Amino acid sequence: MRTKRIFGIFITASTLVSLSACSVSTTPGGSDGDGGKKAASDSLSIGFSQATQQSPFYVQLRTGAEQAAKKAGAKLNFADAGDDVTKQNNDIQDLITRGVDVLLVNPVDPKGVKAGLAAAKAAGIPVVTVDRPVPSGAVAHVGRDNKEMGRLVGAEVVKALGAKGGKVIEIKGDAGGAVARDRSAGFHEAVAANSKIKIVAGPYCDYIRAKAVTAMQDLVQTNPDVKAVYAHNDDMALGALQVLKENNRTDVKVAGVDGLMEAVKSIAADGPYIATSLNDPISLGATAVQTALDAQEGKKVSAEVDAGTGLIDTGNAASYSGSTTFALADKK
Repeated sequence: MRTKRIFGIFITASTLVSLSACSVSTTPGGSDGDGGKKAASDSLSIGFSQATQQSPFYVQLRTGAEQAAKKAGAKLNFADAGDDVTKQNNDIQDLITRGVDVLLVNPVDPKGVKAGLAAAKAAGIPVVTVDRPVPSGAVAHVGRDNKEMGRLVGAEVVKALGAKGGKVIEIKGDAGGAVARDRSAGFHEAVAANSKIKIVAGPYCDYIRAKAVTAMQDLVQTNPDVKAVYAHNDDMALGALQVLKENNRTDVKVAGVDGLMEAVKSIAADGPYIATSLNDPISLGATAVQTALDAQEGKKVSAEVDAGTGLIDTGNAASYSGSTTFALADKK
């Protein structure tokens, strides 16, 4: 569903959590559950298996989930898969063994996590996926319309390039990922409005800035006529911007996705960075926790929970600027 309305639970981030790629950790709130139905006030236990902590977005997604669990009086057991699907399946099994009542899963590989989801089903534990959906095995998915995010940013790139169009380098997220696929599809849909725009496919950089920097160092040399760069997240777009500046290419427009505050402030300063899309991970984590709590308590939950998005451009970036890591959805 495409929507411009932002909804869910919005909680302001106060701290960043550590980037430990490790084992299960917990937030205070009570003892492990026994897998039966019970209210959050009775120390309900939530398991959260996350794909990675190697980007600001996923660090903040964890923060949002932890804050929401604490507010609900529940305990959140966290596990970082470190982008390893085998470890993620083992993490899920470990969380089941620990007696969690409900599972949040941010999959490394939507298909590869099938074994973990099957184990949860066998244990009678409901699963809610967050940010990245799975083909089957979850009672609900909480995310945002990534195709719409790409479309919003793509339309802004079309506007910035004008009738002459030009070459656009696309730096991609993860190979085979639904988020990367949709952000690419939406962008391509939008720029198709101008036949003079040619998209050059860059490599998959796994949403990591350092990888985008390395990729862009080659891309800027092999594509001297580049007019714009679109990356599947702001962290990679900022990496590309760094390389462009080092090569005195301030004429090249840059756009990303997620509303990373560093990008928002760059847009507000009227620099080469022109647009991003809202993807507040704090509110996303909070909405995911609430959906998991509702599912565990037997309440009816939607199969698809859209946390909403919106465009941040030079016209409104200043209103989103602040001290948080990402632009907050509740400022829309």
